[in-house]
Amino acid sequence: MPEASASVPTSASASVEETDDVPVPTDFSDVKGWFHPADQVLFDWFLSRQLDLGEPGDLLELGAYLGKSAIFMGAYLRPDETFTVCDLFDSPAPDASNSKEMGRSYATLTRRAFEANYRSFHDELPQVVQAPSAGITAHVAGRSCRFVHIDASHLYEHVHADIAAARELLTPDGIVVLDDFRAEHCPGVAAATWGAVATTGLKPLCITATKFYGTWGRYEAVHGELGRLLKGRDDMWHGAEQVAGHPMIRISGRKARTPAHPRSRHAGAPPAHRAPEGTRRPRGRGLAALLPSRRR
Repeated sequence: MPEASASVPTSASASVEETDDVPVPTDFSDVKGWFHPADQVLFDWFLSRQLDLGEPGDLLELGAYLGKSAIFMGAYLRPDETFTVCDLFDSPAPDASNSKEMGRSYATLTRRAFEANYRSFHDELPQVVQAPSAGITAHVAGRSCRFVHIDASHLYEHVHADIAAARELLTPDGIVVLDDFRAEHCPGVAAATWGAVATTGLKPLCITATKFYGTWGRYEAVHGELGRLLKGRDDMWHGAEQVAGHPMIRISGRKARTPAHPRSRHAGAPPAHRAPEGTRRPRGRGLAALLPSRRR
């Protein structure tokens, strides 16, 4: 895999600075960010399905904020796989419009906070690329990723480029997830997402209130299995609608029962936080040390 710029440390065990003076989360819920229960269920299902089927590939997240979804994804990483996270963090934005967006929404974002959060749940940091997402193909090999989560800039030209990069980097049957594809303050994400469906062969598997899930690969098997999963749950409403020739699933899951969360090394795991019997736990590198039995 090509290496990231030498000016930005990316070693899985290296940190930009010590994080002793950065507050650390004692529970997954302490990590600030927007990662709704329905999407936690779907991330768990798609990533677990890939593990169950032995589908090879790395993980990639474009736009990490303070690491909430990255922490979750890291629990599904096999020992021989790479998890790459790309974010500007506290680096200057490449253009005026992106700089204005960052100043409005992410003024307090720092890489140190992300690393402190991630290390609270995992022994090693992911491969960190502190740079604009537009250059991610210089750091990740083509057709190497089985799952790509895009939550970087909300500007149309940037999202359009991120989707093109995801298509290049995903394995043939890999899954791409786009955040904020329907939010009123992010019309550029919607335009880029549905434009890709209309022109690139991106097949829409399902949508939630905040995220779009799709693939450029085989559709029928994964779509059918997802439908059966949802039919068996009483906590998530779903319906189907034909979109670009495919029966895309619409999901509402405000009361969705979340899967197990990675456990913070700073937590005492009180009984009140244990999940009910039968809750599925994610599986991945070092997970036995991260999750107590039936922990939510």
